[in-house]
Amino acid sequence: MDSLLNHDRPPVFCPGCAHDRVVSALDKTFQKMGLKGEEVVIVSDIGCSGLFDTFFHTHAFHGLHGRALTYATGLKMARPDLHVVVTMGDGGLGIGGAHLLSTCRRNIDLTLLVLNNFNYGMTGGQCSSTTPPEAHVGSGFLNQLEKPIDVCQVAGAAGAAHLTRASAYDKGLPAMLEAALRYDGFALLDIWGVCPGRYTKRNKLSPQSIAAALGNLPPLDHFRGANDRQEYGQHYRETAGALPSTPPPERIEAINTPLTEGRREVVLLGSAGQRIVTAGELLCLAGASAGLHASQKNDYPITVLRGHSVSEVILSRDSIGFTGIDRPAVVLALAQEGVARRRQMLADLPEDALVVRAAGIDVPASRADIATFDFKAAGIREPDWALAALALMATRNATIDTAMLQSALDLRFRGNVRELAQGVVDKMIT
Repeated sequence: MDSLLNHDRPPVFCPGCAHDRVVSALDKTFQKMGLKGEEVVIVSDIGCSGLFDTFFHTHAFHGLHGRALTYATGLKMARPDLHVVVTMGDGGLGIGGAHLLSTCRRNIDLTLLVLNNFNYGMTGGQCSSTTPPEAHVGSGFLNQLEKPIDVCQVAGAAGAAHLTRASAYDKGLPAMLEAALRYDGFALLDIWGVCPGRYTKRNKLSPQSIAAALGNLPPLDHFRGANDRQEYGQHYRETAGALPSTPPPERIEAINTPLTEGRREVVLLGSAGQRIVTAGELLCLAGASAGLHASQKNDYPITVLRGHSVSEVILSRDSIGFTGIDRPAVVLALAQEGVARRRQMLADLPEDALVVRAAGIDVPASRADIATFDFKAAGIREPDWALAALALMATRNATIDTAMLQSALDLRFRGNVRELAQGVVDKMIT
């Protein structure tokens, strides 16, 4: 099989950099396995190791520092037929440590090459998560305060089974890479190497000292016995395939006539407990019953039982590409908390806009047509104000009519809830 190296973009590492050897070993592995470029994807992030995807004629994905495993997971789940190789340095490993743990726990079929040269070589030689405490690096004494992580021990504790420590100078590296690529699950190689541009200018490190240090570390064989299990993607597909099929989404037939051919924007301003989001859903369903596209965007705080609740709805004959609303056609002002969130928008309303305001709610002066209604005096509970306000809109043919609202009730509610909702609407219509 031919080499997969990109001869138009040859490796450009510092002279003596160990990464160059890993590139060569990886290409030999691809050739030995008879892999074609379209069968491999190399996923990388930032740093010198992040250049790997440019050096091969394969699929490639280059992303943010430390996040390579997240992209690789998505790729493998979508394309289980691909050999997904992830390259990152010890810097990216430290930054994306949580992603490493998740990948080990899942046991998804990825091959991770950690190009470990004990420092952030590209950005100044600062200490990384693997820098020895006695090393002299570009970030002063900080590495003296931390214990470096053993990449393989951490990965094994998190659930990884296939773990290999290797020297970039080991002649058997291609065989180690092949074993990792053939393993049906997550495989990690912690590949130690020299960074001549930064690290070895101030620290003694050689292929011989790397080999000696690796030889003094405890073996990793016990992780294979403890963690070996079914590959995540295969297990997922089997489990998901055994579940009942998900029914297709309910189709909404266009049985009503839209009131306008243009785009109509509605903003509901309320507070927690007023069922603002539900009213927004009803508005979308009412539009859909007339063959309109609909979008809904909600705004509420994490304290879902207190505070503002805002829903922005767009109904349009044409596709909706942007959900932002600046000057809505209708605003339902039902609580002071919601009004406070959109006070400037209310002040800027044009004269052809309609504001349905609950009695007692203060809204800023504007040119809009303001219709005030005392929901309390009408015997309507506050949680039903938003539905009642929709009914007021419908009686005015403001964006929706009563037929569209009735269709929305039929689509959204069943049984006793449907009857209660109809009772609220009837009070407003009659």
